[in-house]
Amino acid sequence: QVQLVESGGGLVQAGGSLRLSCAASGRTFSSYTMGWFRQAPGKERQFVATIIRGGRLTYYTASVKGRFTISRDDAKNTVYLQMNSLNPEDTAVYYCAAHDRPWVHTSTAAYAYWGQGIQVTVSS
Repeated sequence: QVQLVESGGGLVQAGGSLRLSCAASGRTFSSYTMGWFRQAPGKERQFVATIIRGGRLTYYTASVKGRFTISRDDAKNTVYLQMNSLNPEDTAVYYCAAHDRPWVHTSTAAYAYWGQGIQVTVSS
C-alpha cells in the first residue's frame, strides 16, 4: 500500500510555470506506475500524464503534451509534474495516483491509490 501527498500548487499567471511534487510513503515506490490527473469545477477527473515504473515510458494527454513533463525520483519516493506555458484551461485540482502494473493506464478506475489533491489556478 502507498500513501500519496501532493505539493507545489498555487496561483500563477498565464504563461507561467509550476512544478507539482507527489511524495509517496512505503518502500516499494519504485514498483508503482504513477499518474497525474486533474479535475476542474463541474467536470470529471481527467488523465494528464503517467510514468511507468522504471521511468522508461511516459504518456500524456494531448492538451498538455509539449508543455508538461512527468518524472520520478525513486530514491526520493517522489513523482513530479513540471508544468510550463500554463493557461487558464489548466486550472483544476491536480491529483497524484498510483497503480502496480508496468503499463500505461489513462482511466481513473485503474489507479488504486490517490492523493488528496492540490489546487492549481492560472489567471489570465
